[in-house]
Amino acid sequence: MNVATKRDLVSELAASRTRSYSPADQALREDALTYLKNTGLPISKTEEYRFAPVTRILEKNFDSLTLSSQVNTVVSVNEFLIEGLKGNIIVFVNGSYAPALSKIVSNPDQIIIKPLSKALVENEEVVSALLNQKEDYKKDPFSAVNTGLWSEGLFFHVAKHTEVKEPVYLLSLNDASSAVSVHTRIVGWVEEGSEVTLIERFETTGHEAAFHTQVEEISVAKEAVLNYYKIQNDPGKSIQVCNTLIHQSDHSHVNTFTLTMNGEVVRNNFSIAIDGEHCESHFHGLYLLTGNTLADNHTVVDHIKPNSFSNELYKGVMDGHSKGVFNGKIYVRPQAQMTNAFQSNRNVLLSETSTINTKPQLEIWADDVKCSHGCTTGQLDEEALFYLQSRGINKDSARAMLLYAFASDVIATIKDETLKTYFDQLIAERLHKNF
Repeated sequence: MNVATKRDLVSELAASRTRSYSPADQALREDALTYLKNTGLPISKTEEYRFAPVTRILEKNFDSLTLSSQVNTVVSVNEFLIEGLKGNIIVFVNGSYAPALSKIVSNPDQIIIKPLSKALVENEEVVSALLNQKEDYKKDPFSAVNTGLWSEGLFFHVAKHTEVKEPVYLLSLNDASSAVSVHTRIVGWVEEGSEVTLIERFETTGHEAAFHTQVEEISVAKEAVLNYYKIQNDPGKSIQVCNTLIHQSDHSHVNTFTLTMNGEVVRNNFSIAIDGEHCESHFHGLYLLTGNTLADNHTVVDHIKPNSFSNELYKGVMDGHSKGVFNGKIYVRPQAQMTNAFQSNRNVLLSETSTINTKPQLEIWADDVKCSHGCTTGQLDEEALFYLQSRGINKDSARAMLLYAFASDVIATIKDETLKTYFDQLIAERLHKNF
């Protein structure tokens, strides 16, 4: 389907393509851009994007979608670091790796961490095998944009039977003193019997528009563990589209947590292939929205092999004119017998002008399974609010306490105590300050 828009955004994007780093990368970029030219960017009638008008917002906010060429003037990222968290710090500024602001402390015999451009030269065989498996760019038009245009990214590779005690903290900082267009990519491989923690944080400074796409492709091998956290806190005119693709093998564990608070439009496409037996997968999300922020979470949990367990819980609090979207799909393939899969989406609306569109879905082709899904939407319990006020607690504090209690079971899933304390403070401050 060719998409007609006021501007040919696809051509504008294609014109800003960056150099390739290997023949395989060159071929992949060309394939992705050809696919994008044939399909176009999503419009209002595109089912998967009918609540997230990303293309229309790009037309409105950007005179040009040329990749950012701004010189890095950032001298410190201390305000964006997590107090007490000791680990590897990887910083990207407007899509470019900033070595002066980064710090790698882990043993390279345990985990290799390097810019993706460098890995495509030094580890081409491994990276090419992991990059864009099964033409994943065809799953989403903005994944195709990223595949064709990414300028830099992160590669990490955890050796077998290694517990990496220092987390990998990836900070993507966009300087929007003028409009910027940024495309970054993550490729990761957690080998057999290993464990690693990956933390991603997105921040934007400045008052102009920022368009950021990111694709993460992570392979979790047999008996490996991935703990994955994402913090999205881009104020102002930021449009962010993230495509996360995780592949699990036998007896592996994946634990994820996504916190979304700011941004004009935040779109998360989260897809996991449970392609092994006796896997365990936990997916948690919390979106706390005010103003005109729109957060759109699309998740796909694909049970391909038997005897695995997945649990998905997303919660949202919307105030002002904010909009929340949750579309969760669970697939249970015919051979995936003895699957346990659970999905829940719960929401609180604090204003008459805030909205939520939620659509949990199950598609099951196996008969020996335990699966459930559901969603709830409501307002704060007025009786509970009155009770707290009758005990001398002012209304704002009482409301914040109830909202924190609503979010607490999602926060409780965070394993690392330092990280848990940080999330706890971040969420508590947001609830008291903005709600």
